[in-house]
Amino acid sequence: MEIRDFWKATLRQDAASMRRFFAPGARVFWHNTNEAFSAEEFIEVNCEYPGAWDGEVERVERIGGLIVTALRVFAAGGGPSFRVVSFFRVQDGTIVSIDEYWGDDGAAAGRKILPAGGRVFSRITLSFSASGSRARP
Repeated sequence: MEIRDFWKATLRQDAASMRRFFAPGARVFWHNTNEAFSAEEFIEVNCEYPGAWDGEVERVERIGGLIVTALRVFAAGGGPSFRVVSFFRVQDGTIVSIDEYWGDDGAAAGRKILPAGGRVFSRITLSFSASGSRARP
């Protein structure tokens, strides 16, 4: 399966072309908004969402039956833009599931923007309880 062809069809909002990439019973999960879709619902959401969209695939990684993509998606003609990381489970050349994580492009919220070469990240130490839940430092 050529994942870039899937993204081309999706960004063109071409429902007929998108359908051929999905296995029967495929599911899509948008974890940021806690939504789950059948393949047909996912296609409908992407094709009916207001306006025309464009984008560019920034990275593709393949690990066995898993394909990971990173994209920049933006409103055609200007407007908002987003980053999306998608994890595709593929069997027999078709998508059986997608887990997607979306984020807005924009300025860093609540912290100073540093000049090029400036230090951006600081070390954060996390600890976990025996149950696996994260304890705040």
